[in-house]
Amino acid sequence: MAFLVSLGVAVGFLCVLCSFFRRWNELRYWRRGLPPGTMGWPVVGDTIEFLRRGPDFMKKYGSLFTSHLLGSPCRERGALHVNRWILMNEEKGLVPGYPRAMAELLGEWNVTAVQGAAHRVVRGAMLSAVGPVAVRERFFPTLDEFIRSHLCEWGAGGAIVDVQEKAREMVFSLALRLIAGIETGETAAELKAEFFKLLRGTLSLAVALPGSAYRRGLQARNRITRFLRALIEERRRWRRSPSAPKGSSDILDLLLREEEEGEQEQEHHQTRPKLTEDQMIDLLIAIMVAGFDNVYATAMMAIKYLYDHPSALQELRHSEIRRRKSSPDEALTWGDYTSMGFTRAVILETMRLATIVNGLMRKTTDDIPINGFVVPKGWKIYVHTREANYDSLRNLEKHQYFMLFGCGGRLCPGKELSMVQLSLFLHHFLIKYRWEEAGGDKIAYFPRVEAPRGLRMRLWTN
Repeated sequence: MAFLVSLGVAVGFLCVLCSFFRRWNELRYWRRGLPPGTMGWPVVGDTIEFLRRGPDFMKKYGSLFTSHLLGSPCRERGALHVNRWILMNEEKGLVPGYPRAMAELLGEWNVTAVQGAAHRVVRGAMLSAVGPVAVRERFFPTLDEFIRSHLCEWGAGGAIVDVQEKAREMVFSLALRLIAGIETGETAAELKAEFFKLLRGTLSLAVALPGSAYRRGLQARNRITRFLRALIEERRRWRRSPSAPKGSSDILDLLLREEEEGEQEQEHHQTRPKLTEDQMIDLLIAIMVAGFDNVYATAMMAIKYLYDHPSALQELRHSEIRRRKSSPDEALTWGDYTSMGFTRAVILETMRLATIVNGLMRKTTDDIPINGFVVPKGWKIYVHTREANYDSLRNLEKHQYFMLFGCGGRLCPGKELSMVQLSLFLHHFLIKYRWEEAGGDKIAYFPRVEAPRGLRMRLWTN
């Protein structure tokens, strides 16, 4: 009898303790005027349910609700005009506020994190490195040649390939080529392994437990940083040598050339800002990370959607591709690219349907009233774009609610680079191959768009 009483007391105590822990976040973060919602468990909050259920989780309380995600109190969703207002009003106290793990792994000087004058300096450097002018005048032939060459290795004669893995490999290898002229070999393989560890850590709780995705991401970030710092020093020494060419062969050369020009201007008492080495490293990491998920996932999903919609595939083949180039080895020009109106529409529609970017985050620097509620200072706002992107939109790129590349002063500096890569890929892929699905076509759309078991296609050359 005494044992049963003791057991009952222990169970009761555990129930009370669990209830206390379950309500800890509500007690800690309670404010008058908050939207409805729950805050989940201490530290973890509702993160596990959020990552597991994705869009269904967003529908729990309607268009505006409170939660605790990825280590921070959050407010989610909103009407289209409210979402746009949130993203367009940084000066009113709605600054970038990505999860701690993502912010730390991408670096203090990541273009998505810095504000004010620092943002203007870093964004200006990024536009100089990967903006429309740089893509058109420096990198377009390299992009076209690399993609044509890479596609030749995909297979033929009915060979089955994992389009997801091939697209990932292509996009990452192309980024290394543009950044530092690295293509293949042991260095590229090591960087690829570290890069994927860093990427997996960006969507995790910032708890550095042994073996956690966050801890592995931090370790990968440190290794990548050491590699880039050594590469920058080596390239600086090389550029000082008399035999070094004066032009810019890759993004790192361009940044170092601008560093040298900035030093010369400072000698003449001009005030042009220059990037520090830490800023340069964070910029290079941002270029690798920012476009990777978006470009490879869009390339993969475009191939799937075109196979699922043969009429769109037929129109793309005949309206633009067949009449422009006939040989898979024939290079494209910038004029060819700018005339690919239907190709661009296919890319944007793929991004809309697949919701390649699920949402954007902001942080409040003061109490912000929204729709009759108050979002407290220091909270995060998750602007969920999935429902917006399923609305019927015409002329997507110019629509005020099409926000997959951000908007306003936070419009992605590498947008045109991504569009060029995808346009060249679709053009050369469709000229070179016919294909059909060969299994493993289950797609996960949250938190990232990916095929968990791969997306296998059987390829034949045209």
